[in-house]
Amino acid sequence: MNWNYKPYNELTIAELYAILQLRNAVFIVEQNCPYQDLDDKDQQSWHLMGWEGDKLVAYTRIIPPGVSYDEASIGRVVTATGSRKTGAGRELMQLSIQYCFEQFNTRQIRIGAQAYLQQFYESLGFTVTGEPYLEDGIPHKEMLLLK
Repeated sequence: MNWNYKPYNELTIAELYAILQLRNAVFIVEQNCPYQDLDDKDQQSWHLMGWEGDKLVAYTRIIPPGVSYDEASIGRVVTATGSRKTGAGRELMQLSIQYCFEQFNTRQIRIGAQAYLQQFYESLGFTVTGEPYLEDGIPHKEMLLLK
C-alpha cells in the first residue's frame, strides 16, 4: 500500500473526490446512515490516504486540537470493504497515531469510536473515557490515547 499524508489545501481534486467517495460508500451507503459528512473540519485537517494502485482503500483525517475536542483527534477512519481483515486498518491507525503526535506535538489523542470497534482501538492503546452515546443513530464511545 502507498501512503500519502497532506493538508487539505494540497489535496488534488482527484484525491478529494476519492476521499469523499470512500467515506460516502462506507459511512452513508454501507452503514445505511444518512448524515452530514461535510462538517467544515476537513479544511483544518491533515489527510492520510492509503492507495492500492489508483484506488483509495484506507483513509483518516488528522484533526488539530480545539476542532473536535480539546485534544488532537483522528476521525473518519475508513477502510474499503475489500481491504478489511488484511491489516490495512491497523496500519492506517498506527500511522495516523504517529502522524497525529508528530503533527501537533501532542501527548493526547481523543476519538469518538463506533462502539463495536472498542476492542480494536483498545489494542492500539486507547481507553474509554465516558458513557456510550448515539451519533447519527450509531452507538459510539469517546476514547483517549496518552503517549
